Amino acid sequence: MRSDETSNACAGAGLLSIVLPCLNEAAVLPATFDRLSLMSSTLAEWGLDYELVFVNDGSTDETPELLDRLASADARVRVVHLARNFGHQAAVSAGLLVARGEVVAIMDADLQDPPEVLPAFLGKWREGFQVVYAIRRNRKEGALKRAAYWTFYRLLNAISEISIPLDSGDFCLLDRSAVDMLNQLPERQRFVRGLRTWIGLKQIGVEYERDARQAGKPSYTAGKLIRLAVDGLVSFSNVPLKLVTRLGVLSLLASFIMGLWVSYAFLYDKQTLRGWTSTACLILFMGSVQMISLGIIGEYLSRIFVEVKGRPTFLIARITQRRDGEDVGENADDHANERVRTRREANR
Repeated sequence: MRSDETSNACAGAGLLSIVLPCLNEAAVLPATFDRLSLMSSTLAEWGLDYELVFVNDGSTDETPELLDRLASADARVRVVHLARNFGHQAAVSAGLLVARGEVVAIMDADLQDPPEVLPAFLGKWREGFQVVYAIRRNRKEGALKRAAYWTFYRLLNAISEISIPLDSGDFCLLDRSAVDMLNQLPERQRFVRGLRTWIGLKQIGVEYERDARQAGKPSYTAGKLIRLAVDGLVSFSNVPLKLVTRLGVLSLLASFIMGLWVSYAFLYDKQTLRGWTSTACLILFMGSVQMISLGIIGEYLSRIFVEVKGRPTFLIARITQRRDGEDVGENADDHANERVRTRREANR
């Protein structure tokens, strides 16, 4: 069978693609693979075969070699090696582009998203829901980090132009129709959970208890989490831009009131207001307002700059999988590579 025929056969009904972005996950990958493999009998009861689409997001540890060994040993494993580290959201987008299943799940490779929740997702999918997203009931993280997440989701929901579900991460199940819609979106800087809400369709949330990381160190540092939060806030709301105008109006009113007070004191109380402290405070206040306003505008301009350049969200170096008992390297999947080329042409 030719490679394109094999790909089309795999893309038929009854295939679940599980997309797992990976960045330096060598310590936990064997356990992740074992837990997912144990799900095969459960998925068979649902009439589904599965493929594991691991996306190596420029890992610098043994993750690439370990993933290639898994692909060599199991034909259900496909490994997408990105050319460098493009970030978690880009890795998720690459996995969605390559996935061939009738239904696609997105989950972290560190087992904080338990695979055992997938049957609950599939139950909702069989009921007719095209997007089933997970709602985190409990987190096994520090109090400060939990508070930061709680604040972010509620702030995003308050100012966003769409109603993004509270406490919902990237862990979800997507019907093929939803995946195709996400793949058609042209924007480069992607906030997947926001885009997932934006496309609409029939959606529902399923609560689950988020586990602690099984092994290794989290790849999402505080800086990356802040960057992701800013991406979400700026990508789905123009409220920060409106805030600049409001700050300007408030500053104008404050200066007008203070001018009246100074004029009154000089004309009627015959006093000359002295002292440099109040003047310095006013200058610092106005300077801070201006710098904050420029920073907010700069965030939007930087995204316009990225979109105008038109560079792709990610670059795939190679796709590794086993087919007909053979290891396949750089041109592992002509069908997936054609999708990448098609999307690149559509985004020009």
